[in-house]
Amino acid sequence: MSTFNLKSDWPPAGDQPKAIKELLAGLKKGMRAQTLLGVTGSGKTFTMANVIASVGKPTLVIAHNKTLAAQLAQEYKEFFPDNAVHYFVSYYDYYQPEAYMPTTDTYIEKDAQINEEIDRLRHACTQALLTRKDVIIVASVSCIYGLGSPEEYEKVNMKLSAGQKIDRKALMQNLISIHFTRTNADLTPGTFRSIGSLIEIMPVSEKTVWSITLNMQGIESINKVDPISQKIVDTPESIFIFPAKHFITNEAEKTRALKDIKKELDTQLKKFEKEGKLLEAERLKRRTTYDLAMIREVGYCNGIENYSRPMSGRPAGSAPDTLLSYFPKTKDGKPDFLTVIDESHVTIPQIGGMYAGDQSRKKTLVEFGFRLPSAMDNRPLRDSEFHERVGQMIFTSATPSHYEKENSEQVVEQVIRPTGLIDPEITIRPILARPNFATSPSFKKAKGEKQDSMRDKAKGAYEGQIQDFIAETKIAIKKGGRVIATTLTKKMAEDLSEYLKKEGIKAEYMHSDIKTLERIQILTAFRKGTFDCIVGVNLLREGLDLPEVTLIGILDADKEGFLRSESALIQTIGRAARNAEGRVILYAETITGSIERAVGETNRRRAIQVAYNKEHDITPKTIIKEIKDITEHLETEHMKAVKMNLDIDGQIFTKNPQKLLKLKEKEMSKAVKDLDFETAAILRDEIAMLKEQLLK
Repeated sequence: MSTFNLKSDWPPAGDQPKAIKELLAGLKKGMRAQTLLGVTGSGKTFTMANVIASVGKPTLVIAHNKTLAAQLAQEYKEFFPDNAVHYFVSYYDYYQPEAYMPTTDTYIEKDAQINEEIDRLRHACTQALLTRKDVIIVASVSCIYGLGSPEEYEKVNMKLSAGQKIDRKALMQNLISIHFTRTNADLTPGTFRSIGSLIEIMPVSEKTVWSITLNMQGIESINKVDPISQKIVDTPESIFIFPAKHFITNEAEKTRALKDIKKELDTQLKKFEKEGKLLEAERLKRRTTYDLAMIREVGYCNGIENYSRPMSGRPAGSAPDTLLSYFPKTKDGKPDFLTVIDESHVTIPQIGGMYAGDQSRKKTLVEFGFRLPSAMDNRPLRDSEFHERVGQMIFTSATPSHYEKENSEQVVEQVIRPTGLIDPEITIRPILARPNFATSPSFKKAKGEKQDSMRDKAKGAYEGQIQDFIAETKIAIKKGGRVIATTLTKKMAEDLSEYLKKEGIKAEYMHSDIKTLERIQILTAFRKGTFDCIVGVNLLREGLDLPEVTLIGILDADKEGFLRSESALIQTIGRAARNAEGRVILYAETITGSIERAVGETNRRRAIQVAYNKEHDITPKTIIKEIKDITEHLETEHMKAVKMNLDIDGQIFTKNPQKLLKLKEKEMSKAVKDLDFETAAILRDEIAMLKEQLLK
């Protein structure tokens, strides 16, 4: 019986039942890899949720960026509210890797800003995998990077029970040994404080407090306490405290590792001296000796991940432990979980390309004495190592690449949308302006209806792509629709948006230089009709859900390359598939192979959906999706109170600012728990503004 409880207000429809049946049959037959070719708006996530519920195994879902991973995590959490749905991405808000550039003799020290909330969620992932079976982890490609050994991580978790014999000093020493930090201030994840016979611990995976009351015999009671209200919410008999860091090594292993690192250092120093690299030898000796002293004294050092191979005792060249190591295995050691690779045409190349770039940088560091050779084994998995460590795979994409098709034992199509919506009509028009059509001899000779016919056929083809797009945009806006234009460069996007404004069209540009929250504000304003046209480069493809869009103009569509490949064109065309009035104009002088294939595939899908709608008497209806503006939180009542010194919940901010800060922190924690990271980020910024106000 499955441990997953899928909750939905609707049953599978359209192509979903067929896709679910075929995918489950493939899994039952033991197929190593399958592909779900699902068109935009066909409900691929809902199909996979049904598959996961039927299979009943822990599942890893990999997405190609943090934003898409967060969206998927929210969707799966809605489908499985009673199960453990977690989010695993890189915990760096900012990351500058350690590097050395020999040509300029420039050493760049590692510089990183860790997001404590995401670090907490990463720990929640690993702890869920070690304690539950009903787990779905939605991860970015960071899941293939090195993580501590699951065996050591699980081995040193601390079980505390009421009545257990342990004194205050021993309990604190045990907490410190698993990298908890003692504090006298407010508790944060991974810290504890001692007040008389009471020890309060905030585990690294959640923002709750375990209050341990001690007496002469040992632990008298354990209470789970809300850190804001200080109310007791539970009184369990026993609890487990997992380590505050993933890289954990016991004393015996640490002693062995220190000897191995020293031995490797001596070997590398002899090599450098033999090659006459005295500067490199001195540099390596100084840096490594300092790190060894830190590990010996406190059990940790900056950059300890570079010693992960000797610390774990793995042989040279072996693959590191990663998040995949925490998933269950069968008795014979084979992966016993399901892997879903979302937007596989983008995610698979990412997985395959991480290793080479990492090794190139590390090789230089080793050659010039900044790191020991074993640092090369602190790395992402190779492509082959990744595939060895995952279970049965399902690739999902509207545009699977050759890789998925060649490596899948079956490709399951999900072309029919339950909504009845049809892929947009596609028109191809020239880029360049043409001579004045009205002065051509053939037009002058024609009379009446023939002239009208010739004029209709040539409509828009003689003004150039920009003028034609402007004319079509005004028609779409007049009917109440929204418009998207895609360009080849950021500069073109900015220039076109300015030109559209001069032509009386409310437009904005959006590309990778625009900050995340600003992008959200732009998209929300776009959906609300504050402006009518977005001009972008490559941000208007996978995962963007804008049902108000009725027209997409793809400028310079015949410039073959990444942005105008068959896959890119189909994905962009799909953005207009959520509106019954959706249509796309491709501006091109030449019908490239990519255009021909993209148009052909779109027309094939249109034909299938039209036939289905006719058979089932379905009239396509535009998707109605609520417009949520999370940025409105920027002007909450609390923030107005800060500015205007108003009364909040009977408390004047100037008299009790700490209470307001606690309330905001609690709201932020709830947003993170709900996987609403955009709101959490906004609340984090509000807290910073409140603290700044206090300083003033």
